[in-house]
Amino acid sequence: MLSKELTEVLEQIGKGRKIDKKILIETLEKALSYASKKILGVHYEIKVSFDEDTGQFRAFYTKSVVEKVTNPDYEISKEDAKKAGFDKEIGEKVEFPLPLQEFGRIAAQIAKQVISKKVKDIERDAIYNEFEGKVGSILNGVVLRKEKRNIIVDLGDAEGVIPVKEQVFRENYQIGEKIKVYVVEVKKSSKMPQIILSRMHPDFIKKLFEMEIPEIAEKKVEIKSIARDPGFRIKIAVYSSDKNIDSVGACVGIKGGRIQPIVRELKGEKIDVVEWDEDIKTFIKKSLRPVKVIEVKINNEEKSAIVIVPDENLSLAIGRNSQNVKLISKLTGWKVDIKGESEFTKENKDSINKGTNES
Repeated sequence: MLSKELTEVLEQIGKGRKIDKKILIETLEKALSYASKKILGVHYEIKVSFDEDTGQFRAFYTKSVVEKVTNPDYEISKEDAKKAGFDKEIGEKVEFPLPLQEFGRIAAQIAKQVISKKVKDIERDAIYNEFEGKVGSILNGVVLRKEKRNIIVDLGDAEGVIPVKEQVFRENYQIGEKIKVYVVEVKKSSKMPQIILSRMHPDFIKKLFEMEIPEIAEKKVEIKSIARDPGFRIKIAVYSSDKNIDSVGACVGIKGGRIQPIVRELKGEKIDVVEWDEDIKTFIKKSLRPVKVIEVKINNEEKSAIVIVPDENLSLAIGRNSQNVKLISKLTGWKVDIKGESEFTKENKDSINKGTNES
């Protein structure tokens, strides 16, 4: 019979957990077998099994019926088996029941320890398998706390961490604030898996656009490249082979209705959506809008370009701390140098004069 203590062990440990009852029962059977043998101090094997009909556990040890007993821990004579109430033939086994209730509390304590460890192992593996399958995706979470500058995020079934290197330094989060995070990696550990999250990963922006822009999710609009100065500005190049789809308009939306949720999620980070073009001159011009471009001179061997703009647009084209030109270089994959019209003209004249004087 299963004692009250053992019933409580199952109910207590299994409560609120998504664990297969059969696994708990199998674990408890093994734990009770171990506990019973240890408590009784016997050498023979004790088995504990669950009876689904009665809903109770039963403990027993077996002995083989033999003509001559050489090992009494494992063997019994036919005559002794008959005296014990078992009508068995030579070679058959006799099951001797053990009353679990006689050592229920001790057995329950040992069983609880074994089961608790098993449950933790099951939960750890379940969490690892669940989140390992979410690597490369965006999840919704809630900021729980900060530990040594790392941000701990509640992901529902587990906690994740945004290390300092994966944080955007201009973003500040309050405890309890909702947050979107990119799952970088899930590491196994002796305790719970470590779920590494990011707000800096290159694919974080791409996944945000896939979530907010149906045409991108449906692959009607393709993201060709992304350049980011985290916390300040993003340039994203998009393209659609469908002439009926305005790739930039699809991303921006009417009055910015589609792009604004992404901007808000990024704490106001500015986003420039650029139409990608296979012609590098055209692509560079589009990436500089609304700045007027006078001319683009390219060097195919070095994958470099010199862009000439009106003098009054030079500072805007380059950007503060050269931010804009750096982003354009990263977006296009070409080294881009921007010059004002008068500067470029003077350099050309100086070059011509130098060549004339040398000759």
